[in-house]
Amino acid sequence: MLKLKAACKDYIWGGERIKREYGIEYEKDTMAEAWVLSSHPDGPSVIEGGEYAGETFREYIKKQGAKAVGNRWKTNSEFPVLIKLIDAEKSLSIQVHPDDEYARVHEGQKGKTEMWYIVDAAPGAFIYYGFKEEISKEEFENRIGENTLTEVLNKVTVHKGDSFFIKAGTLHAIGAGCLIAEVQQNSNVTYRVYDYDRVGADGKKRELHIAKALDVTDRNPPEPYKAEDGTLASCEYFTTVLLKVNESDSVKISVTDESFKHLLVLSGSLKVSSGNEELFLKKGDSLFLPAGTGEAEFYGSAEILETSLPE
Repeated sequence: MLKLKAACKDYIWGGERIKREYGIEYEKDTMAEAWVLSSHPDGPSVIEGGEYAGETFREYIKKQGAKAVGNRWKTNSEFPVLIKLIDAEKSLSIQVHPDDEYARVHEGQKGKTEMWYIVDAAPGAFIYYGFKEEISKEEFENRIGENTLTEVLNKVTVHKGDSFFIKAGTLHAIGAGCLIAEVQQNSNVTYRVYDYDRVGADGKKRELHIAKALDVTDRNPPEPYKAEDGTLASCEYFTTVLLKVNESDSVKISVTDESFKHLLVLSGSLKVSSGNEELFLKKGDSLFLPAGTGEAEFYGSAEILETSLPE
């Protein structure tokens, strides 16, 4: 069992909640994102303790390959997912991610389909999630130029416990006051469409990627996505479920040779026991269970986001 230390990002819209409430250490005042499970070169997680202590998760995956990831892994290239905590003290840019085919040709990376679990939300907090109704490419481009794009976007008020599946090509933005756990493809490709005319630390406006966004954006309303049986999202890239552990009953999971399982503790604390290993986890901790780990049992009181490869 591998406990992971997050790679952290200080983007201009971030706040202090992840540091303050989740105890994730970072030398800078602002923490926008904590990449709690990442083998991406832009910010790999680091293994804490045990045989692989001090190695990046990227180095570990390169050495272990499918033995750790699981038999469902379709390629021996990049690890399939990246998991984050996101603290939006201010609103994120309105943006879109390409699919695999477009990203491979234009960026040399995977595309980015993702899901959001709303860990907490301030009263009235919202997200932009696709369009209210279908619009033409010409109208889309015109509204970007006229700064009227938000008039045609699907604005959704969010609450703690909500989840959203955001397929590549869906225009979206996280609004101020949202604390989110994000499970996504292992990619860092984002095309900004509108950024509220903000400037970065260098005093310049951040780059927009309008031409590429026009290429990849689905201009239809997003299809409804209903989670079932505790499953928050399941697609060709990942399956994510919400586990709840209470003091009165332990919870057991099986980690077969088919897939790893990753645990992100959203609240509470617990003990995880597997074979001769035993670890204590608190809110904000990230644990990777390699494929073939076998049975793991949880004791305590906690809410956990569990991610694995899909069947």
